[in-house]
Amino acid sequence: MPIRGILFDKDGTLVDFEATWATLARSMALKAADGDAARADFLLDQSGLDLATNRFRADSIFAAGTNADVVELWHPHLEGEALATTIARFDAWTAVEASKSAVALPGAGAALMRLREAGLVLGVATNDSTEAGRLTVEALGWAPRFRAVYGYDSVPRPKPAPDVVFAFAKLTGLSPAEIAFVGDNRHDLETGRAAHAGLVVGVLSGTGTRAALAPLADVILASVADLPEWLEDC
Repeated sequence: MPIRGILFDKDGTLVDFEATWATLARSMALKAADGDAARADFLLDQSGLDLATNRFRADSIFAAGTNADVVELWHPHLEGEALATTIARFDAWTAVEASKSAVALPGAGAALMRLREAGLVLGVATNDSTEAGRLTVEALGWAPRFRAVYGYDSVPRPKPAPDVVFAFAKLTGLSPAEIAFVGDNRHDLETGRAAHAGLVVGVLSGTGTRAALAPLADVILASVADLPEWLEDC
């Protein structure tokens, strides 16, 4: 069945993950550690930062998990209303700050334009909050290119569950077999597989490696910049 819609992960797929999040992550960890730099480093290491290279590990909580996952890891003593309040505060802060510092990956904007001009329906599926996804695509000038932006808080189960693909299919009237899922981490590709998406694309522009993505991907590309031409050649 031909591909008529595409769901993209955000960070590492459309947005330069390291350039956008490296400084923000340290600020967030310092807040969580009440200014204790050593404690902040411990929290960052826990959530996936390789302190030797200052890069986030593939499929780590920070690279692939939700904001709720990070808060629960960093504040294990919180529960109930206190936990919900902290997650909401975390979501609100990161939504604004990440959109301010968002750096588009080279060629991403042009690729999105070509795909829209080809008649494809596009969406974003991020494990960031929905508000963060919305503000980021607006900040980058991409909002008109997307039919929908889904965050972890807009579906019952976030990636790697297939819920976001089903939501996009319902919205657009497409079947999952007509939808491609594009991402840089295993969670992204597992989402596509769980939903029986028509095409599962891994990109090497984020934290994922070819070895990790290959067992789940139908194709691996250097970045989304290569996707329009690849689809045209199929």
